[in-house]
Amino acid sequence: MPDSQATLDLMAAEIFELYQLIATARSRRPSGPDEPSETEFLTLDVLSKEQPLTTGEVQKRVGVLPAQMSRVVRALAKEGGKGFVECSINAKDRRRIDIILTKEGRAAYESFRAARLGSMHQILVILGVEDRAHLMRIVRLLTTGLRKQLGAESASHGPVNSTAGAGS
Repeated sequence: MPDSQATLDLMAAEIFELYQLIATARSRRPSGPDEPSETEFLTLDVLSKEQPLTTGEVQKRVGVLPAQMSRVVRALAKEGGKGFVECSINAKDRRRIDIILTKEGRAAYESFRAARLGSMHQILVILGVEDRAHLMRIVRLLTTGLRKQLGAESASHGPVNSTAGAGS
């Protein structure tokens, strides 16, 4: 018998509470002035996997609005920003801007990612071995489902996550 709407609402509230606790724990971690915001980190993550990319390509993969992507790139750029990315005119289409990670950008990305993985490690050690295995099975199911959902949304609705890093 499927769960009732009320049961699903309670489950969603519990998951949201866990998300809030993780966010609170993350916000209490000391951070430096050059640490990337969530949207900046997502941008660095995209560029760590493939580069050069145009601003539009990064914007679509991160899932933000074009104006927000422009602000993020300016904040990350060498000229007046954190120095994590370098922008140049696209050789094939001079109307486009190519973005690449700098050495400093790669180091910032790796450092931020390592800190995040360390936080996740601290959460996982709370569970026993068997519980971790069950959790990871469910996480993989959720990851697959979300990737399918986000892929379908990005194909039909433009930006997948127009609120990502709204504070950026």
